[in-house]
Amino acid sequence: MDAAGQRRVSLTVTTVSGPQLAPFIPALARLRTEVFRAFPYLYDGSPAYEERYLQTYLDAPDALIVLARDGDEVVGASSAVPLTQETGEIRAPLHAPEFDPHDILYLGESVLRTPYRGRGLGHTFFDRREAHARHLGLGTTTFCAVQRPDDHPARPEPYRTLHAFWAARGYVERPDLTTTLSWQDVGDDHETRKPMRYWIRRG
Repeated sequence: MDAAGQRRVSLTVTTVSGPQLAPFIPALARLRTEVFRAFPYLYDGSPAYEERYLQTYLDAPDALIVLARDGDEVVGASSAVPLTQETGEIRAPLHAPEFDPHDILYLGESVLRTPYRGRGLGHTFFDRREAHARHLGLGTTTFCAVQRPDDHPARPEPYRTLHAFWAARGYVERPDLTTTLSWQDVGDDHETRKPMRYWIRRG
């Protein structure tokens, strides 16, 4: 703590892939479970499930995880993987003739604890993943975001979407490109399907 009672932070950002990820999986699983409980994901997940999910990144060629750490503590993370190594649900809308799936890096989830937001880490996550796309020779980056109604009962007030941030990064919202993913919401007792909308950046 400093004299004003504020916690000092010593943030570092690193990228890991393949077996380098293994020591971080438990911390990442806990972080994802914590952050995704908030709106708009409202994800009622478990660290055990997240650990199994993250294992796929150990084996996915050319996958990347960007880690933000405060000292030794993982406080944020962001993922990316070539589209050809993603699930069928994610791949389905991005097909010929408009898209070449072999030319796309899919940007997975970004998670960041609230006290560390507003420090530029969101831009850093995108910078590192877009640099990875260039390193792999891929010309398109994309991600999809969950769609929740404006009057959703769990929507906090005030609430600001990330749409302006994504647009400023050069991503174009594509209402015509959607998929659905399933998970259990906080307070529910079963999974439900969620609409996911794509954002695309070329070059």
